[in-house]
Amino acid sequence: MTIIRLITLTLTLMITMIITTVTSHNITDILSNFPEYSVYNDYLTKTRLNDEINSHETVTVLVLNNNMTTKLGANEPLAVMKTVLSIHVLLDFFDREKLLKIGGGSQVSTTLYQTTGHALQDTGYVNITDLPGGKVGFGSGNARSKLGSLFVKDVKEFPYNISVLEINSPIIAPGILNTPWIPVNISSLLENAGCKIFLKMLKEQGVLTVYEGAVNSDITVFAPSDDAFNKVLGLPEFKKLQPRELISLLYYHAIPTYVPKASLASEKNKNVTTFATTPIQNFYFTIKSSGDSFIVDTGVDVVRIENTIIDASPVSIFKIENVLLPIELFNGTSISTPAPAPAAPTPESSRSAPGPVSTDSSSTSGPAGGPDQADGPDADVGDNNANDASDGKHDTRSLLVDTR
Repeated sequence: MTIIRLITLTLTLMITMIITTVTSHNITDILSNFPEYSVYNDYLTKTRLNDEINSHETVTVLVLNNNMTTKLGANEPLAVMKTVLSIHVLLDFFDREKLLKIGGGSQVSTTLYQTTGHALQDTGYVNITDLPGGKVGFGSGNARSKLGSLFVKDVKEFPYNISVLEINSPIIAPGILNTPWIPVNISSLLENAGCKIFLKMLKEQGVLTVYEGAVNSDITVFAPSDDAFNKVLGLPEFKKLQPRELISLLYYHAIPTYVPKASLASEKNKNVTTFATTPIQNFYFTIKSSGDSFIVDTGVDVVRIENTIIDASPVSIFKIENVLLPIELFNGTSISTPAPAPAAPTPESSRSAPGPVSTDSSSTSGPAGGPDQADGPDADVGDNNANDASDGKHDTRSLLVDTR
């Protein structure tokens, strides 16, 4: 019996090691050993494509050397570079041996760009063709495209998990580089997404200007829906907020980093710095998973991320079900029912609850250069049915409940 248990334990450990090996590749670490691809590696990090690459069990990354990558990105916005580089990520495993076995024919491979839902006319595919003289050509899957790139060499591979291959020039899909780039307009995006109350507050308190000033650097916004604000506007806990506290609450709904949906998993169980964070007040939250969804844990409430409003590197905006309530302002008094409990956080993610927010301006102001408005939460926010939320008795544990 002891021998059987020992064999079972050994097999379990071996299987665990195999699974860990298969799913633990890190493209950033791989390319860090090759300085000739450092510019390419930097773009993968800035666009957060590295997180998407790492999330796939089987993938081939077609890389360009520093000189070629620098030329490619010289006049292109980061969002365009993300699109271009996502075409260079194949959702299949290719090494030199497999490329040469195409046998004078062609093969079409799906790219990461195809998974975004934005690819048109086969631009989300790459055509791989064996050419005379043992050469291998790459081109966009679009019928109008030419085989403008050639295989150079194997860089690194972990069969059949991840392969990194160098090509001599970028794969350019029609309509990607020559499409006029339209800057992100936070106002129109929030309005069209049904976050009009949030938008109105941002404008009234001067916070929108700060958000807009970050669209060319890095920003991720967690935008509550109109329904979310309608649930809290009439509550005593919300109405008693001082003007500076309301500004901090609005700053709390954005972070100074670019985090698209595919990168949420990499941010799990960390203390996430927000625009409201100061040397005196933390104003952190943590991102956790709940089934197939992600939630934001403020220490007071947990709020589910509904969907992506926009992902245009370096700007990401999510729509969320409820208003984020920082513990610094609500002092641990929840006004919502928690979502299904996620996996226990790591010890590093735990934090003690600070006391009530100070009325001193230095403790609740936004980032440097932020506004100093006097409008409080009782300001007019339009037809938001706030009175409906305050009729009758306040069951503060159920007003924001997610019944789904």
